[in-house]
Amino acid sequence: MKKIKIFLMIIGTVFVVSCESNTYDQISVPVTNPTYVANVQPVIRANCTGCHNSGGQFPNLGTYDQLKTAIVTGKVICKIDGSCGSIMPTGGKMPQGTIDMIKLWTANGFINQ
Repeated sequence: MKKIKIFLMIIGTVFVVSCESNTYDQISVPVTNPTYVANVQPVIRANCTGCHNSGGQFPNLGTYDQLKTAIVTGKVICKIDGSCGSIMPTGGKMPQGTIDMIKLWTANGFINQ
């Protein structure tokens, strides 16, 4: 009986320790060659262009050229990763995998297609 209790305690401990709250984005396979059209544009549309569009908040992030210019000359990257001032988007920080994908896209030379 004592062995069963010890065994159940060990199993219970393993079960509790193994529980983590990972989201799909955190456990999905990272994008290794992101492009604007396939990877970056959907993220920007979903998180940024509701405010950062023509007639909206500066900078306008509605097109490839506008986003590229804003990244090169502005603070887009440090705003999304929280390293300078308030984090964007205002609803909360994007998943780290998404931020890393955008950083990789910039490091790879802003591939459009």
